Amino acid sequence: MTGDGLRPDGPTPAALGYSMPAEWAPHRGTWLSWPHKEASWPGKFEPVPDIFAEMVRHLAAVEEVHINVADGEMEEQVRGVLRASKVAAANVHFHHHPTNDAWCRDHGPIFVQRRDHGAVDEAIIDWGFNAWGGKYPPFDLDDVVPSRIGQELGIPVFHPGIIMEGGSIDVNGRGTLLTTEACLLNENRNPHLDRAGVEQYLRDYLGVTNILWLGDGILGDDTDGHVDDLTRFTDERTVVTVVEEDPADPNYEPLRENLARLGEMKDQDGDPLRIVTLPMPRPLEHDGQRLPASYANFYIANGLVLLPTYDPGRDGVAAETLRGLFPDREVVGIDCTDLVWGLGAFHCVSQQWPSTRTR
Repeated sequence: MTGDGLRPDGPTPAALGYSMPAEWAPHRGTWLSWPHKEASWPGKFEPVPDIFAEMVRHLAAVEEVHINVADGEMEEQVRGVLRASKVAAANVHFHHHPTNDAWCRDHGPIFVQRRDHGAVDEAIIDWGFNAWGGKYPPFDLDDVVPSRIGQELGIPVFHPGIIMEGGSIDVNGRGTLLTTEACLLNENRNPHLDRAGVEQYLRDYLGVTNILWLGDGILGDDTDGHVDDLTRFTDERTVVTVVEEDPADPNYEPLRENLARLGEMKDQDGDPLRIVTLPMPRPLEHDGQRLPASYANFYIANGLVLLPTYDPGRDGVAAETLRGLFPDREVVGIDCTDLVWGLGAFHCVSQQWPSTRTR
């Protein structure tokens, strides 16, 4: 299923009936890549493994957790961290896939599914990964993680041959995809593709039919505007989007423009989106650098939503908003003021593995 760098040799995943499920669809588990690159959290790496362990503790109570580590020695180190945090070890599985960094949303496998004679088939999309436009070399280990996982588990792998990160897209599972111009049309990703070309890849490999474009991302986001810091689907027709109330804040105008765009958008059936707003936390800085702290970087698991928290004055508003949108899931807030020094939060470090069970 590998191709010439432009298209696969055979039919595309969409032509074969595959599409990407929404994040709230039932999970088999969650994939993580354990943090080890101290340069991603300069001077502040020490608390990061414990934040991961707290995340795993909550996830392992509701679904499998699959963790990429370099080797057996690293696995034993991580097991020790998880034991100290009282993680339910029976639901945690380790895979010896070395990585350059911990941002599994962007270098991990994107799973697609199709129904075939009452069963559910799965496949992996292995987009190219270049560390957000070549910003943080090396990235050779991260780039091959999806194919390594597919080979290990015997799951078919499609190779589109273009650069794409999981955090740059969000789908509703019915055919609509959200993304941003700032990222997917950036010359440091796929300069040979225009908007129509990018859209064709999204249709061919993710099975979507309706692509919605937002504009710019938030200040401090080194991914060039990933949508998972801006706007997320919470059901088939509802999006939650962050807004900044302070007109003097640099995020005010781009987030207002994105809100206005959402108001003009339609879903795959031609119906307007239901739009709910989330506040932005107060500006968070470290060593004079504005950090991309956003409540939109939550992660949806089985019966659970993990909410990154940063600001006691606004965390509660974000939590209550998400509880209203996910009434059947527990919303758990975990302090991410240290994690976001690496320029990402829960959604950035996780990748869902949809369930193939039919009941």
